[in-house]
Amino acid sequence: MPVKLWRLCDPELQQPSSPLLTVRPGQGKLELVLFHPTSSGLLAVGANKSPLIWDTCRQETPLAVLEQHGDQLQSLSWKQDGSLLASSCKVLTPGCMRSREVRLWDSRKLSSSISSTHCLMDTSTRGVAMVPKVALDVLSCEVMRVLQLTDSCIVPIGYQVPRKHSSQEFHEDLYPDTVGTTPAMSAEEWWKGGNKQVKDLRSLHPAAPQDPARGCSTSSSPLSTPSSSAAASRSPSSTSGLSSGFLPSPSQSTKAIQSLLGPTSKFRHIQGAVTHRDTHITNLRGLNLTTPGESDGFCVNRHRVAVPLAISGGQIAICERSQPGRLPDTALPTIQNSVNVVDLSWDPFDAHRLAVAGDDAKIRVWQVPKGGLKDTLTEPEVLLQGHTEKIYSIAFHPLASGLLASSSYDLTVRLWNLENGEQVNLLTGHEDQIFCMAWSPDGKLLATLSKDGKVRIYDPRKSTAPVQEGPGPEGHRGARAVWVCEGKYLLVSGFDSRSERKLSLYSADSVSSGAVASTDIDTSPSTLIPFYDPDTGVVILSAKGETRVHIYEIVPEDPYFMECSSFNSPEPLKGFAFLPKSECNVRDVEIAVGLMLTKAAIEPVAFKVPRVKKEFFQDDVYTDTAVCWEPALTASAWLSGSNGQHKKISLKPKDMTPVSEAPKEAPVRKYLPSSVYLEEKTDEQKKEELLSAMVAKLGNIDDPLPQDSFEGVDEDEWVSGCDGNRSLDSNDGHLDIF
Repeated sequence: MPVKLWRLCDPELQQPSSPLLTVRPGQGKLELVLFHPTSSGLLAVGANKSPLIWDTCRQETPLAVLEQHGDQLQSLSWKQDGSLLASSCKVLTPGCMRSREVRLWDSRKLSSSISSTHCLMDTSTRGVAMVPKVALDVLSCEVMRVLQLTDSCIVPIGYQVPRKHSSQEFHEDLYPDTVGTTPAMSAEEWWKGGNKQVKDLRSLHPAAPQDPARGCSTSSSPLSTPSSSAAASRSPSSTSGLSSGFLPSPSQSTKAIQSLLGPTSKFRHIQGAVTHRDTHITNLRGLNLTTPGESDGFCVNRHRVAVPLAISGGQIAICERSQPGRLPDTALPTIQNSVNVVDLSWDPFDAHRLAVAGDDAKIRVWQVPKGGLKDTLTEPEVLLQGHTEKIYSIAFHPLASGLLASSSYDLTVRLWNLENGEQVNLLTGHEDQIFCMAWSPDGKLLATLSKDGKVRIYDPRKSTAPVQEGPGPEGHRGARAVWVCEGKYLLVSGFDSRSERKLSLYSADSVSSGAVASTDIDTSPSTLIPFYDPDTGVVILSAKGETRVHIYEIVPEDPYFMECSSFNSPEPLKGFAFLPKSECNVRDVEIAVGLMLTKAAIEPVAFKVPRVKKEFFQDDVYTDTAVCWEPALTASAWLSGSNGQHKKISLKPKDMTPVSEAPKEAPVRKYLPSSVYLEEKTDEQKKEELLSAMVAKLGNIDDPLPQDSFEGVDEDEWVSGCDGNRSLDSNDGHLDIF
């Protein structure tokens, strides 16, 4: 692949139609091209695994072909004065650890690299940039520092030349005067043909006066090491280690990272942890794994768990949360649903009422007795009939008691009043399978996602047709939706045309305009099932058959999606369902508690926000929460046009003080400067300390020995006591003393 060089002309003149020069390295695919910073016509080219040095005046052969890397080159970088060239590639270490190989080349001796370093990486590198020379820690003999950009952080990598007493003196042979900040010419002068060199040179000596054009000292840069402070800037890093001066000020580091990476979530360090084994329900057997991918797979409330079993008759096990532990090996009392379970849901306002959708197009509503199942239930409390084909999903109204919505393969959505067991509405307009339904937080609207690629929003009390319709996920694998940001947006989890999973955010007022924002997640066949916490704006996404749980904070403005730390379960999930906010332990800063269904157990998982002052109530995390377990109105009142809203309560315990009212503490430096630990000592000081330690360990020669203070027996008593109690065993030759 050739390298073509073009000479740009005045914009008012006709631009060249052919390159000024074409260089053909002939070393395979070219990835990188980099001019020398000081020499005219000198070019570094990354061809396959080898860097090439090319003189553009000699088109036939390169000046030098440098030593090959272990893999294809990914970056090249000249030192500012042109004396060194850095090259890097991604390699696998013998332990199958991913790392980056970085090599330094002396431009005056290109036969072999002068340094080779392997930097282990937890994530892939997105870019590398070199820090300006004025930011180096010269008292630690740091000659180069690069910043490695990964998926989630910026990592500084410093290179030092080993020198004796490097932290005590400035080595002029390592640091010639470097280019300052005054430009040699303007952009307009360069465009007109100017070719001036920067004449503004400055010394890197710590005692040298600072450049007034910078307006501050070298240490003022949030990404630099304060070289002017000799005692505090001595870096403990070795070659390829991290510089100790990176981000010295917390306030500066926060601003620097935010300016580089944009806004970050205050929940980005959220931690998911499985609770103690004493809270688990174990020895679950015969789980039903044939529920739709968009179904939660099981359901929970504050008191009990309902789990469908793969036993004939559509049986459902009911486990009391107050009775964790190992289930008996014998058969459990169950709910006999008669047909296979497709979806199931607890009534949010009645912890004993369970609605179950079957594949016979019927919905059965069961009443679990207080204290749990003692005997098998065979007769439902209510039987809802009306769908003509298999039901796909059901959803209770978030505010009105006894109001249930159901979707079916007959392409309709029906509303049911459980107070009298009657169908009260029929919503139409779908052209293919309905993946899911989602009620708005105020209970006025119902959103649906369909396999026909449409997002629809209904106002069931005004029209049986959708009031809004817009483009939905392009993929046909499945989708789920949840209302976020106080009902102003609709979050959709689905697939794109390439079957890659993605999140899309729709404005509730303009669904027809399409998604206002979207973000790609990964490639996997399972549908991500979202749980949204309206108090924090955090959405937790899980999928059946996977171990990773994705977490995002959703905000109603750019960037919309702020990724947080994910949770990884020890084994693949069969389902994930969440409890009301009142079940969170605020003393441990839990913002969500869910139950994880695995192959043979139900395990609680607590999602916590790390905080230092846990003795205070974190009122910035816990706003007043809705009492979602109490109805705001009845189904009849809602159907007649009334609206309501949940009352709210504070989760603050009486014995806790809000963190916003905590007394202000004076800032305390947690760590001593590195100079305290790394202060270079003279040989005489080291010898004196060693001798003192040896003398202290040996003690004084005139001191009495410990055994001198032991109490013995009188010599006469010892002899007389032994005379008659000696025996010699002729067989073994042992002398026994009694």
